[in-house]
Amino acid sequence: MDFETVMQELEALGKERLKKMYLGNGAHEPLFGVATGEMKPLAKKIKKNQPLAEQLYATGNYDAMYFAGVIADPMAMTEADFERWMDAAYFYMLSDFVVAVTLAETDIAQDVADKWIASGEELRMSAGWSCYCWLLGNRPDAEFSVSKLAGLLHQAERMIHDAPERAKASMSNFIYTVGISYVPLHDQAVETAKAVGQVEVKRGKKKSMILLPAEQIQKDLDRGRIGFKRKYVRC
Repeated sequence: MDFETVMQELEALGKERLKKMYLGNGAHEPLFGVATGEMKPLAKKIKKNQPLAEQLYATGNYDAMYFAGVIADPMAMTEADFERWMDAAYFYMLSDFVVAVTLAETDIAQDVADKWIASGEELRMSAGWSCYCWLLGNRPDAEFSVSKLAGLLHQAERMIHDAPERAKASMSNFIYTVGISYVPLHDQAVETAKAVGQVEVKRGKKKSMILLPAEQIQKDLDRGRIGFKRKYVRC
């Protein structure tokens, strides 16, 4: 399936209601408003296709960029490729749910995520913390360094309230994810969540989002979800 055909298929799947919702979350034109679940049949036909993914990502069309992440071949991407994708990721739904997700399927994920966390740039920081969430929610605990993740928990506790807004949300999610999906540091994550308390994420003209990582961990504990791992990172 070629680039033009895919763009036509995506446009046909667009819904005005979803387009408005994406625009309200920070997307901008061009976009069609495609539900992510509606992309699955198209993705099954194409499977992985990195050259096509690159063409779609370069359009600047939100739906095309999202679909690029679905059909990308992460192992064919270099650190420079991920940096280029991040440069074009203009809001959190791209940085955290396209770039970070795709990065999480590579062998360089932690190294790149570490650089992004240290960058001081809002969306790179957000993507770095999010990448760890995707990794922890999918890979075996043995693949991670306990001391490194403990250090990241300390860093999150220390910096979360002064971090850029989107990074705050991803840091809160990191604390929660360690608490549920990384058993060796469950207790430390719970203590960190309690110490952090309420996290306020400002969203421009919209009402602030209030995050409570300790409550979130407790809810999933009550549902018996400790040790939860996803089978796949991407849809």
